[in-house]
Amino acid sequence: MKVEYHPAVEGELRGIIEYYNTCSKGLGNAFLDEFEKQILRIVAMPTRWMIVGGDIRRSLMRRFPYIIYFRVLEPDTIRVTVIKHQRRRPEYGRSRS
Repeated sequence: MKVEYHPAVEGELRGIIEYYNTCSKGLGNAFLDEFEKQILRIVAMPTRWMIVGGDIRRSLMRRFPYIIYFRVLEPDTIRVTVIKHQRRRPEYGRSRS
C-alpha cells in the first residue's frame, strides 16, 4: 500500500520530535518509532479506524497522546492529513485534504 503525506505533516512531525527531545534525550526518536509503527497498523487495515467526518479517519497512537488523521484515497493508497495532540485545538487540520 502507498502512503502519501500532506505537506504540513512533515513540519508537524519535526516539531513534535524536537519537543520530545528537549524533554528527554531520545524521546523524540521513540515518538518517531511509534508513529512509524502506527502508520504500519493503518496500512494493514485502513478501514478499521473510526470515521470522524466525510472520508477522514482517525487513529490514536498508543504511547503518545497524538492522533493521526488520514483518508483512504484508493484501495491501495492512504493520505495522512494531520498529526495532532489529542487535547489541543480540536478542529486543527480537520479540513485538510
